[in-house]
Amino acid sequence: MALLAGFFVFFGSESKNGRPQPRQGPPGTGPLTVVAMGDSTVSGEGAGQYTATTNGQGGNWCHRSPNAFVEKIDIPGITAHVNLGCSGAPAEQVALGDVKQWTEGSQAQQLAALVKDHRVAAVVMAVGANDEPKFSNQVTECFKAWFNPGGPSCSEALKQTWQSKVDAMVPKVATAVSDVKKVLAHAGYVPADYQLVLQSYAAPIGPDLPEDLRTLNGCPFRLEDLRWISQTGIGVLSSGLKAAAQQSGARFLDLAKAGVKHEACSGGANPATEWFTRLTLQLADLGQADRAGHALQESFHPNAAGHAAIANCLTEFIAAREGNASCLAGADGKLHSAPEVVAR
Repeated sequence: MALLAGFFVFFGSESKNGRPQPRQGPPGTGPLTVVAMGDSTVSGEGAGQYTATTNGQGGNWCHRSPNAFVEKIDIPGITAHVNLGCSGAPAEQVALGDVKQWTEGSQAQQLAALVKDHRVAAVVMAVGANDEPKFSNQVTECFKAWFNPGGPSCSEALKQTWQSKVDAMVPKVATAVSDVKKVLAHAGYVPADYQLVLQSYAAPIGPDLPEDLRTLNGCPFRLEDLRWISQTGIGVLSSGLKAAAQQSGARFLDLAKAGVKHEACSGGANPATEWFTRLTLQLADLGQADRAGHALQESFHPNAAGHAAIANCLTEFIAAREGNASCLAGADGKLHSAPEVVAR
């Protein structure tokens, strides 16, 4: 347990003299664990190599990938990494309850089972985009608008409704975060035993891309929609998630600017610099009735390189132990956790 000495400070039961006695980490037995919960940005959609049981088997399309960021978080003493995320998951499936996503039940209930033989040191959550904002659906609508250049842009309608959609999302996310806290409290955890992180979303697309890729070859969107998504839409969404974190007592990690200069198609002829998938069509799936509807599912999600970048930022954020932060690119080209400056 020496590795944990400089990372965690825990207090358990009191001694005979009334002073709290330190304990080495969370209660229970099993490996010290970091857990990820939420939707596609957590599961690893877009990062490839999905586990067989979540790649359509039995109707499960959660698309959990060994390349997902939770697998790459590197904290001394943490030896287990568990991904409960599921592509498309709404907040109600992450929370306690009966809502299912692609055959899977409540992620909070899955966490309750996990703590029986794992000692949870950190829980990282990303959820909310599939509630009222329906971010993936909005991206799809913007994609459709590209086919009709003379018609209205998708952002025109979103400008009128986006704030209210995000406002309606906030209490659902706060409930999901609170339910995670309930599960851990029921298992004997106190707040000092673990870190609870709610992160926001990075903009997968932006206006700075070659014109020859603003087509079906890569990123078929109108410029005004690209600007709105990256400059306004994603920021409003992050602000809503920060409010949910404040209401539920979680630390907040802002990813709104995490993908700048690494968005899909931004690399032009060198896609290796991109952290998000371009328009992606699994041609082999089109010939199978049970898979054809998921042939585009990976499009505009963090790829394996994107997940590795996010993991670097999360590693620093968790190691800091307190406060909020943003994931921003440093001079070394990596994402780093930049602590929030609190006005005094």
